[in-house]
This record gives sequence, structure tokens and C-alpha cells, in this order.
Amino acid sequence: MKLRIEVVAIDSLMVRLFDHIDEANMPWMLAASQRLSAALGEHLVDLVPSYTTLMVQFDLPPGEARALITQALEGLQPDTGSAGRRHEIPVWYHASVGPELPVLAARSGLSEAEVIRLHSEREYPVFALGFAPGFGFMGLVDERLASPRLSTPRKRVAAGSVGIAERQTAAYPAVSPGGWNLIGRTPVRLFDRERDGYSLLQPADRVRFVAISREEFLALGGDVEAQG
Repeated sequence: MKLRIEVVAIDSLMVRLFDHIDEANMPWMLAASQRLSAALGEHLVDLVPSYTTLMVQFDLPPGEARALITQALEGLQPDTGSAGRRHEIPVWYHASVGPELPVLAARSGLSEAEVIRLHSEREYPVFALGFAPGFGFMGLVDERLASPRLSTPRKRVAAGSVGIAERQTAAYPAVSPGGWNLIGRTPVRLFDRERDGYSLLQPADRVRFVAISREEFLALGGDVEAQG
């Protein structure tokens, strides 16, 4: 860990703990979030965790906030006793809803069944939420599945679409533009204004994708016709 504090705005500082994405970062990020929340208390306006950083917004003089942050993170140790929730998210993996599934298979020299197995056999930590409400950035996928974003992003990606970008994976919570490699679709509602906290996923949660059939997808409320 290499702690650095960087200025974002007059009321915001970026706490940088790491330089590279790694699942091993998560216990450190969780511990830092808890310490900063406790140290800033009612003066904390917002705390946004990411892969390697935490953006801290406050209503204090910047110098005072920096001093509190520095003091709060002295002797930081990873939090190995706390964990987010575990989710099993059903996915219908098929080229009709995941057009890059055969492309990834061909690129990696694997069968489509092997791509599905490799994607669904891991449990992925949620590193951060962003891009769209409820969009959880997860990783890391097997290196054989790593794929660059599409050179030309789609204008509309259907809600529930599951994709891969580099070694990250995610599911689109709503219709939106997007350039990830789509390999399937989930019927699960990832963002719901009626849900406490709105987003199904939160940083430090863990996700396991579970392969289901077309019939199961439909029975769970999935829409095979949605095009975005």
C-alpha cells in the first residue's frame, strides 16, 4: 500500500491506496472507508470507493480535512472480519443476447461452453459502482477471457446484459450505451428505486454468476426480445 492524498476540489480529496487493480485491495479499501467515515463523522458529505482510491467530500476547511484523513489512516490494517453480501445472479448465456460470446470463444481458442464455465465458476468482488446507477464493476475474470472494449460502442445495450471489458465483468442495470463484450443476460433487476439503497450491489459484495436456460430466464421475468 502506498498512501497518497490528492486534491480533487476545494471540498474533496482523493485518497489513493494502490496503483493497480487487485482483489487483495478490497480489505484495505473497506478498512479505510470505515476509518474515514468514523473520523469525519457529520462533516463527511460523500465517500466514493473505487478500485484503488476513495474520493472524500467534506464540509470542513481543506487543511483540517487532510489532517483528519491522515490521522485516521495511520497504521491502517486490512479488514478481514467484515464482508459484503454474496449474490448469485442467474445468466442466460447465449449469442442471441450475448453477441460476443462466440467471438470471445474464437479469440481465446475455447468453446462457448468453456467460456461460460470460466465466467461462472469464479466469485467476483464488487470493486466500485459507477457509469450508471447500480452498475457494479467486478473482477477479475480469467485471463483467457480478457477482451478489450468494442472499438465502436453500441448506442443501446439492453438492461441485464452481462459483459466483459479487459479483466472486468459487469451487468448493465438499465438501457444505456456501452462498449463491453456481451456474453449473456440476467433477469435480475440490479437497480430499483423501491429497494433500500436502490442498488442490488454494493462495493465489497461478492457475485457468482449462475448459468440458466432460456426457459428459466423467461420464467424469472427475462425479456429475450429487448434490444435496448
